[in-house]
Amino acid sequence: MTTQLDLKGLIPAIAVPFRDDYSIDEQALTRFARWLSGQRGIKALMTNGHTGEVFSLTPRERAEVTRITAKAVDGAVPIISSIVCEGTIDAAEQAIMARDAGASALDIMPPHHWLRFGFRPSHVIEYFEAVGKASGLPLVVHVYPAWTKASFSSSLLAELAQMDHVHAFKIGTREMNKYAKDLKEIRAVAPDKALLTCHDEYLLASMVQGIDGALVGFASLIPGLIMDLLDAVKAGDLNEARRIQGLIDPLKDAVYGDGEPTGEAHACMKAAMVAAGIFANATMRPPTVAPSTEELARIKAAVAAAGIAHTVGA
Repeated sequence: MTTQLDLKGLIPAIAVPFRDDYSIDEQALTRFARWLSGQRGIKALMTNGHTGEVFSLTPRERAEVTRITAKAVDGAVPIISSIVCEGTIDAAEQAIMARDAGASALDIMPPHHWLRFGFRPSHVIEYFEAVGKASGLPLVVHVYPAWTKASFSSSLLAELAQMDHVHAFKIGTREMNKYAKDLKEIRAVAPDKALLTCHDEYLLASMVQGIDGALVGFASLIPGLIMDLLDAVKAGDLNEARRIQGLIDPLKDAVYGDGEPTGEAHACMKAAMVAAGIFANATMRPPTVAPSTEELARIKAAVAAAGIAHTVGA
């Protein structure tokens, strides 16, 4: 049985600062991780998510990002590392690398050939079993949107919820009817496992369904506002929750526009982090491109209007 972690709360999926030559800026990442881990209500940090530009990183670099982050926080919060691979053997190897780099848990994304070809439910169970057995770490199920071929059925999620290695769900169903069913079926068989929204673009609507927290890249930029929103929802104060969501909306619109998080949206968020004083450099690895002049103006205006100004120390 894997060690139990308290993952019920706010978990930022962290962005990664790069130098102009696209190398990982270890000093900037260290400062950022220390600052973010000290924000109110943070239960863990997640490395190597989509916000962290995982697809642009080599396996060695993914482990390095986790190592830098784990060293920076020095046990203040646990580190979750995402695992995204095309094969089970590769996933097990990268899971061990993440563990050895300091990860206390793993977020398991579906292999991306499933997006093209789909999968059998047995593939999913065997994949999670292999990664859990190899690493010995708690696993977070990364739930992809309902419109993809890598979407897990509600019944499959309930089956995963009964696995010892599975401790939490990062739920990005993005279809509210299925989202509600997913939550209900997981709760029915595993009421104590953490259910975390990852709907950055509509936080309040996904939080009021009865979740335990949020695992979102947007918390790299506005951890305080998202924690305030979680608190208001948990207190049942809908008026306060709507007020806070109203403060978040202009920033959400500037970063995500009318859609879901994408590579370009992550570039917009990194630009917002620079405008807010969190990062000094908004470099993204290609092929993701920087925001346009018009987008940058909109982002800077939204950050200024929100009054976000952080000092991320040494």
